[in-house]
Amino acid sequence: MSYNRIALGILAVTVLIASAACSPSATPTPATYTDPFAYCAAVVNMDQPDSRYVGEALPEAIVKAIKTASGASEDAPDDWFARGSFWRCMDGKVYGCFVGANIPCESKANTDRNPSEEVKAFCAAQPNAEVIPAFVTGHETVYEWRCTNGAPEIVRQVSNVDARGYVVDFWYELNLK
Repeated sequence: MSYNRIALGILAVTVLIASAACSPSATPTPATYTDPFAYCAAVVNMDQPDSRYVGEALPEAIVKAIKTASGASEDAPDDWFARGSFWRCMDGKVYGCFVGANIPCESKANTDRNPSEEVKAFCAAQPNAEVIPAFVTGHETVYEWRCTNGAPEIVRQVSNVDARGYVVDFWYELNLK
């Protein structure tokens, strides 16, 4: 084989690589989604929709699915759920949460077994309180706390945490019906 043929072959490969790199199809545009169920199937896990989701912030299908999953009555107003609901993706499925009575949908669970400064201060002021209220512990905690002789202590774990770090009892797997 002559050196000219080798050089020509190298030149042809170089031109092919360079033209592929400069081609508009070399950098594919990420897919976008307007359907949260298709979006979650594609992204698998996402705590908040990112730029690939271009649909309504809270689609009617999500509102209705959260209302159904939460066990709310049929006559509960949809707009009540539309103002206080959130959705995310876990394991390729859509999960929804309704804030209801101080439910921290946007916060991950607090699994810290160490008492916060607020909890310590509460126990200093009420040394034998049987219960430390959620406005002191935070609604995100997975534990029931009490004070014993001025020291905070965990009574028991009251909530479980899902694979993404959220309280299981607050989030529902949503389905279209």
